[in-house]
Amino acid sequence: MAEFHPRDILEQVLENVKKVIVGKDDTIRKVICCWIAGGHVLLEDFPGSGKTMLARALAKSVQSNFKRVQFTPDLLPSDILGSFILDQQKQEFRFLKGPIFTTFLLGDEINRATPRTQSALLEAMGEGQVTIEGRGFPLAELFFVLATQNPIEQHGTFPLPEAQLDRFMMKLSLGYPTGAQEIQILKGMNEQHPIHSLGSVATEESIQRIHKLLPQVKVSDEVYNYAVRIVGSTRTSPDLKVGASPRATIALIRTSQALALSRGKSYVSPDQIFELAKPVITHRLVLTTEARLSGKQASQILDQLIQQVPVPTGHNEG
Repeated sequence: MAEFHPRDILEQVLENVKKVIVGKDDTIRKVICCWIAGGHVLLEDFPGSGKTMLARALAKSVQSNFKRVQFTPDLLPSDILGSFILDQQKQEFRFLKGPIFTTFLLGDEINRATPRTQSALLEAMGEGQVTIEGRGFPLAELFFVLATQNPIEQHGTFPLPEAQLDRFMMKLSLGYPTGAQEIQILKGMNEQHPIHSLGSVATEESIQRIHKLLPQVKVSDEVYNYAVRIVGSTRTSPDLKVGASPRATIALIRTSQALALSRGKSYVSPDQIFELAKPVITHRLVLTTEARLSGKQASQILDQLIQQVPVPTGHNEG
């Protein structure tokens, strides 16, 4: 039997997605790590920056079942979850599954849906199941939501409430490409979009195997303490009305284990905690009115808090 190498598989997936998304290796790696850590990602970026293409490329790279939902103000929870319909021939109700019954769900422009429809995702993202008319329906083992929202369009949008934001393991951004990267994109699309010729390089089974390996990535007490102190500092900051919850600490450890695994490491180092703290924590913070009016940003406040937490020294593999 061939030896199983998680790092090689994840690198192949990364390289494959890079054929479609140019110059965003770091963000792609974080999205992949979030998936194998069992979390979900919120991508906030400007229109046309490649959010949808990233989702499609990642799903195609691992032969994953993929569905897309365009969120609009008139979208109903049943449009996502599904509903019971009457079978006229059998004279009985049967359940018609909605698009949430997939492995990879792209929720496009999630902040355009009403809070009621947004909340339809809460149970699915938190518990891996949905409840419809009192009956529970389990979702795919690797169920993953990649939701997008545009930061500049406020008309007709409904900001995601704290409870919904807290369900996302990470909030990321692709940003604009450099001039050289944009030229590379244009050349690559000269004949057809590279997404059309993209093949698969891994399977859901291999991703599931990697997911099950995460608990084997060692975390020392010093690293646990470092993560807890970073998250805890957000709860005592005078600039923050709401700090990060224990869910954020769990997410920080899990994604750090995934990041270590993707780099061929058997243990989590403080560097990985430091690298992932902002994408894992920032979107969970709520500023005080005074901090907001004074022009402060959550990312700036978190930066200052992280700098005040001593980095463990003399770290070993735990």
